[in-house]
Amino acid sequence: MNLEQLRLFACVAEYGSLTKAAVALDSQQSVVSRQLSSLETELGGRLFYRTGRGVTLTELGTTLLPRAQRLLRDIEDLAQDMKAHADVPGGDVRFGILPAFSYPLVNQLYRQTRERYPRVKLHLFEGSNGQLQEWVASGRVDIALLYRYESIDSASERVLGKTDAYLVGSAGDRVTSQPTITFRELENLPLVVPSTPNALRSSLDQFARRAGISLTIAMEADSLPIQKSIVADGGLYTIIGRQAVTREIDTGLLQASRIVDPAIERTAILLATTQRSYTIATRAVTGLIEPLAISLLARYPASS
Repeated sequence: MNLEQLRLFACVAEYGSLTKAAVALDSQQSVVSRQLSSLETELGGRLFYRTGRGVTLTELGTTLLPRAQRLLRDIEDLAQDMKAHADVPGGDVRFGILPAFSYPLVNQLYRQTRERYPRVKLHLFEGSNGQLQEWVASGRVDIALLYRYESIDSASERVLGKTDAYLVGSAGDRVTSQPTITFRELENLPLVVPSTPNALRSSLDQFARRAGISLTIAMEADSLPIQKSIVADGGLYTIIGRQAVTREIDTGLLQASRIVDPAIERTAILLATTQRSYTIATRAVTGLIEPLAISLLARYPASS
């Protein structure tokens, strides 16, 4: 077995078709078919079932594919690191981020990366806490900036700071006109919040049970822009971090009150995948993300 055979195997699995894989590999279908058959003979089992619509993985293929993909990623990362040692950091860095942190962090990160590490190419993935954790676990992203509501005990998690949740309402709204609002005052307010499963929803449910109140979920929306748009029209409220609505508050579209007694505290962390090697390029980008995120969090620190 050699590296080219592994690439062929992964490519056929990705496209589910010998014809499409041949095009991607700049080869011919007959050549791809022979190489695949040779690999299957060497392994002593079939990797794919041939169907009228293409190919699907066998049990053997399903078992071997993640290991082959991981090996190919490690070789790619090694090549990038070797180039980086000879010159400057270079290669792809896949960064996952919560929508609440996107502005202005992403803009600043792009500018700094372009100026300091022009050979580094950023790939940005925006998602929920749960999605980001899945992407890190699978190796889809190299690093992710997200919230933790529970204790931090992993060596792969870098704590950046803590921040509280805010109740956000439309401009001129009476309920959110004061700097703070107690958790008990959230009872009977019509809320637009993410759907379950969601870390914030779980925390809200736990806090409500402890306080002996019921929260009114008027609407579920997993999109932060949708939440903010609905709240801006008036009548509904959402619960998010203050940094997520900085631009809207500055422009007079929304207003926010810190939730207290008790506060809903979240810890912002950088989480690194263990499915890919921690390249020099990833390390360089991480070095840019950390101070940007810490500075953003410092504007609205946790009350505790």
